[in-house]
Amino acid sequence: MKNENKKDDLSRFWFALSNAIPPIGFFLYFRHRNQFPNKARKALASALIGVPIALVAGYIIDAYILH
Repeated sequence: MKNENKKDDLSRFWFALSNAIPPIGFFLYFRHRNQFPNKARKALASALIGVPIALVAGYIIDAYILH
């Protein structure tokens, strides 16, 4: 059953931002983990997905674009 509390949903903006910049997702997780667990879980998942994407993108930029 879907939670009817809109404050417990992470907005698309914060989801995308925590995916692009993982420390923001980790910060949002620790900030909302007690009061809004669904929001915190989604921010953490987005940050964890963003870490390998950032590593691969950094490697591609370093290996193929900058050299």
